[in-house]
Amino acid sequence: MCGIAGWIDWERDLTREGAVLKAMTGTLACRGPDDDGYWVSRHAAIGHRRLIVIDPAGGAQPMVRERGGGPVVLTYNGELYNTAELRQELAALGHTFTTRSDTEVVLAAYLAWGERAPARLNGIFAFAVWDEGAQRLFLARDHFGIKPLFFFARGGTLVFGSELKALLAHPAVEPVVDAEGLAEIFAVGPARTPGHGIFRGVREVLPGHYVIFDRRGLRQGPYWQLESRPHTDGLVETVATVRDLLADAVRRQLVSDVPLGTLLSGGLDSSAVTALAVRALAGAGQADPLRTFSVDYEGNDRFFQPNDFQPEADAPYVELMARTLGTRHRVVRLSTAALVEALPAAMTARDLPGMADIDASLLLFCQEIKRDVTVALSGECADEVFCGYPWFYRQDALEARTFPWSLKVDARLQVLHPELRARLRPEEYLAERYREALAEVPRLEGEEPAAARVREIAYLTLTRWMPVLLDRNDRMSMAVGLEVRVPFCDPRLVEYVWNVPWELKTLSGREKGLLRHALEGILPPEVLWRKKSPYPKTFNPAYLAAMQAWMRSILDDPASPLRPLIDEAAVRQLVEAEGEFDIPWFGQLMRRPQMLAYLAQVDLWLRKYKVRIEV
Repeated sequence: MCGIAGWIDWERDLTREGAVLKAMTGTLACRGPDDDGYWVSRHAAIGHRRLIVIDPAGGAQPMVRERGGGPVVLTYNGELYNTAELRQELAALGHTFTTRSDTEVVLAAYLAWGERAPARLNGIFAFAVWDEGAQRLFLARDHFGIKPLFFFARGGTLVFGSELKALLAHPAVEPVVDAEGLAEIFAVGPARTPGHGIFRGVREVLPGHYVIFDRRGLRQGPYWQLESRPHTDGLVETVATVRDLLADAVRRQLVSDVPLGTLLSGGLDSSAVTALAVRALAGAGQADPLRTFSVDYEGNDRFFQPNDFQPEADAPYVELMARTLGTRHRVVRLSTAALVEALPAAMTARDLPGMADIDASLLLFCQEIKRDVTVALSGECADEVFCGYPWFYRQDALEARTFPWSLKVDARLQVLHPELRARLRPEEYLAERYREALAEVPRLEGEEPAAARVREIAYLTLTRWMPVLLDRNDRMSMAVGLEVRVPFCDPRLVEYVWNVPWELKTLSGREKGLLRHALEGILPPEVLWRKKSPYPKTFNPAYLAAMQAWMRSILDDPASPLRPLIDEAAVRQLVEAEGEFDIPWFGQLMRRPQMLAYLAQVDLWLRKYKVRIEV
């Protein structure tokens, strides 16, 4: 895993701009703490920060290969899981390899197949290729956007980077947020509309897409999209295929030249990844126990409050799985004080207001994991792929004409200043983003209305909700130099499950019933049939008290950049209110404490990034 950055400019001599390139690349040092590298020509400046995972000696970047018209330069952030097959195929085409690095395979794939190359890659990746002879930049991002890639294009200039902070280090990119950016923050956030960079002029390469920039301008397009078609496999074959695809995805993602472990919450998804990893490692002859990690919070044994969205505590199931599998397990316990203290760092890792303590806790968790391993596998994204979220089963969510993880729109929009709300029209903005999303859904001809609606919700979940968690996963882990892999996002598995009918996905009348049946004999029954429980959060009332105190300090600060944007009376009422929302205002976990924390992060973001509001 790494950080990439670059600058293409038809009007400037970039051999004189090394300081800017180093400043951009330097902002990504946490993503690549092990090494840095640069390549510069008259119109292209390419930077790289490296986290060493595979082939320490052979994977240095930017990687350069010569061909007829001049050098071809690659800067790459990612990990390929079909490296061996691609290397063999490319060798048959006449390509030679001098390293074990997947970076060399990516570059050879581009030289062989050009803009069709990303479709051949199974992995997590964001990369840029500069072709000096053709004077052309090629950007590409993995199928689901697991790895980030932002860019800013104006006239004859294009700037790109793994994170927003890299772009903001370039003098052409200013921290200006207009009406659309504010609507993203207050109506859509902490989600983002795909491709949206919040800051004016900044965009993100869409998942499954490429971008080409040359002297003719900028163009982009998809190299991969979900396709809907009839599912023809029977029950037995479907269950077996899911089991085999998942097991193969886990096996492939265990490749590493550095210490490796798994995140283990005791839930179905992380337990599945861990159990399959233990099997695969044993099959490969590894005798040492797999390292596993779980997170909990001081005081949750006293303050945990079961509800429809978080029905029970994880600890007993974590202990059961670690004992059953014989892993070398470590529990990371977080204090409320540490959680509060980490909120600014979590915002900085995202470069945007985020999921508050849900982000901060993962940042602290990854920080502790990094002490022991450099690579970790996670059960993230199983609920998106196998339709495990409550909104697939709640009638109010199925009938809502908005994103089902954001049902309390009024609760969040009431905090806006009335004049700003009238100017932004956030309800209309959100409705338009929802309509755009529905228009993208790949329909299945002849599908019954109920099944078609579930397909819509599944598409929204995969393309609008899953990126929120993938962003969180990437930014919080890479902020401490930890690579986290997500086997449930294997494109072969997602493509297959996408077309499985609802009645098979919900075998035995259970959420993720298909996955549960695929894991029979692999997981203990207590875990196999456990009700879904999300990533844990703190229930300590001290956290709410800390958020109340933070917001009071903001409301009492005449210099607060947030205050002109909000209805202060409404926010004070939110601060002093009793109890919680009946349902979360965002996702499964974000209730009143998280709303206060989100607003506090907005205030901090406006200050730290010196954001200029122009509406």
